[in-house]
Amino acid sequence: MPLLPRRTLRALERFHAARPWDHNAHFHRWILRQLPERVGSALDVGCGSGDLARLLTGRAARVHGIDADPAITARARELTPRATPVTYTAADALTGLGGRSYDVITCVAALHHLPFPEALKAFRDHLAPGGTLVIVGVAREHTPVDHLLGIASIPLNVLMALLKNRGRPAPRPVSMTAPTRPADLTFSEIAREARAVLPGVRLRRRLFWRYTLVWRRL
Repeated sequence: MPLLPRRTLRALERFHAARPWDHNAHFHRWILRQLPERVGSALDVGCGSGDLARLLTGRAARVHGIDADPAITARARELTPRATPVTYTAADALTGLGGRSYDVITCVAALHHLPFPEALKAFRDHLAPGGTLVIVGVAREHTPVDHLLGIASIPLNVLMALLKNRGRPAPRPVSMTAPTRPADLTFSEIAREARAVLPGVRLRRRLFWRYTLVWRRL
């Protein structure tokens, strides 16, 4: 949001600090709509506290979540009922995937922490034939379209914060899964590299400073 005055930015930061909401969870239902009704296995890369992994059990018989942070994967295990078919591993997303393949691979706001083409190749190679890869990512604003979408997201972000918190400040800290560092690649760079690795991939700029990527392996 570089086009706003510094005073306005500070006011927005204070507002959202008091009324946080999870921008990534906002896309979870959309992710489910990209998937088949029922699959055998799913992998959530950068699973955090496991919110999406648990949702994926509605589509997959087995779900595995992987995250580089041992503390957050421990929290995911605590939040997941014992009978839920979800397992978690604290490991690097590229070296910890093992030799298994999955019918579904998801990755939400984690890809910009990884070497981009290498991560896409790893996801591709671990996706079973007929499988679906769904990514919600973060890109660096660069073009006028990027900045316009960012500006349009500002009032919507305020509205969502009010709706999610029913107009009141949050009574206690809310666990968030927002990115911890800015993205390096622009959307155009992401699209160019993704098309080189994943022929037929579909990408789209989104509101709330996100983009989406969907690819189905033949």
